[in-house]
Amino acid sequence: MTSLPRRHTLARLGASAAGLLLPAAPLLAQPTATPPALDVPYVPTPQEVVERMLQMAKVGKNDVLFDLGCGDGRIVVTAAKAHGARGTGIDIDPERISEARKNAEQAGVTKQVNFKVADLFETDVSPASVVTLYLLPNINTRLRPQLWKQLKVGARVVSHAFDMGPEWPPEKTESVEGRTIYYWTIKEAHKRAAAKA
Repeated sequence: MTSLPRRHTLARLGASAAGLLLPAAPLLAQPTATPPALDVPYVPTPQEVVERMLQMAKVGKNDVLFDLGCGDGRIVVTAAKAHGARGTGIDIDPERISEARKNAEQAGVTKQVNFKVADLFETDVSPASVVTLYLLPNINTRLRPQLWKQLKVGARVVSHAFDMGPEWPPEKTESVEGRTIYYWTIKEAHKRAAAKA
């Protein structure tokens, strides 16, 4: 997974404290950029789970995989290296995206993959034939209408650890090393439901 409750930065000293600074104040380090607010903490998906997720989705060389909350990019990189797929990883944390790009370079798949710093709720996933997730239940349910609306009929969705709520029961579930994987496909009924929403 990748990119839970939002992180909050520590309060910074206010401008009112400026009168207490000594003449040497300009030499002090400037505040760093505020880190992104994350909906989900970074917890890597074990490689055994990554491989089974891709097997469940039957990922192949003709697939375009989007990993929402991609973390270090391991799902996208594995899909490209082991299955020949093209892939895009989305994460709100620039540090994770930088790490994912390095991992893709080390794996020799930079021509097949792309990683973007972006909000997954503002990401167009319509090019994807496969979407992978390791988020949280509330994030999954918020994403569900977006997936129904944007993905084509027949697209596959695979989630590590969390389902999509009672409105979208999984078609398959499997357990790997004590971790649950959920699998769905987009159907016409989902497209109709999204159109009515």
